[in-house]
Amino acid sequence: MTARTNVFAGSTLERNAELRDEAEWVAAQRADPKARHVVLGTDGRALIQTGADALRLLGTAELLEFAAEPLPTYLGSDEIGPLFFVSLDQVLAERIASAVDGAFIDLRSAGTRLHPFQANLFATARALAYWHVRTRFCGVCGMRVEWHAMGHRAKCTNPECATEHFPRVDPAMIVIVSWRDQCLLGRQASWPQGRYSTLAGFVEPGESLEDAVRREVFEEAGVRVGECEYYSSQPWPFPSSLMLGFTAKATSPAIQVGRELSDARWFGVDDLVGGLADRSIVLPPRVSVSHELIAHWLRRTAGLELTQLLSDEPWLRPSA
Repeated sequence: MTARTNVFAGSTLERNAELRDEAEWVAAQRADPKARHVVLGTDGRALIQTGADALRLLGTAELLEFAAEPLPTYLGSDEIGPLFFVSLDQVLAERIASAVDGAFIDLRSAGTRLHPFQANLFATARALAYWHVRTRFCGVCGMRVEWHAMGHRAKCTNPECATEHFPRVDPAMIVIVSWRDQCLLGRQASWPQGRYSTLAGFVEPGESLEDAVRREVFEEAGVRVGECEYYSSQPWPFPSSLMLGFTAKATSPAIQVGRELSDARWFGVDDLVGGLADRSIVLPPRVSVSHELIAHWLRRTAGLELTQLLSDEPWLRPSA
């Protein structure tokens, strides 16, 4: 099978999960003079170098000039050394940006602007930072938690409880459904006019991924799905999802739009080619696995490359 790497995926970061509880190793990572830190503000954006599509990583000494006790969380290591992230008060983060000639970037923009390794680094930091903010108290007894494993595990401070908590990842399926030479796309009422995307939904307890595909497609579009196959996955920390991409075949073309969508329809190759040309159809951005699923369907069905059909950002309409 051809390798498929989505935005935010395919990182070469060495996470060293098996070493995060070893005190001597942890101390060595924190003291490493080659350690670097991703800086996040409380708004979730990351510090980049002004005029360059690259994260502005701070060395330990540089970081300590601004924050006396930064509480870094370990991300992993690359060929240079350890990598951490710090989540700082927005005022302090802005002060650092001004001092180091930096600016801030949001995660969606980073997905296509940064090098894939750095985009994944930012995505990992953002997901962990979100979990930290929402896991300050034990969900079992309500007592405060303390951090272990370099920020990758929380433990209740109540000795009678001592429950351990781990970062949450919510699995969601996303699928391109085909019927003969057409594909199924839907739209939500809140989206810009003409925007269509593949169908998606969260996996429910006790449900396999394939069962989730069949249930969600029927709930949203009234289409029954038979055969479905895994395609590829994508970390999607908006705020904590893992998108699991599928291809599927409908057993019937009948559509009955559910309450989650305002429209769902079958698109042939000519429909997409013509719609993209006259801007009557707006597809998901390149940062999403939905975009890749549509590209895969076009390639498999007609031998066309979606990138060659797009002259600009396909999810934005030109100004009047």
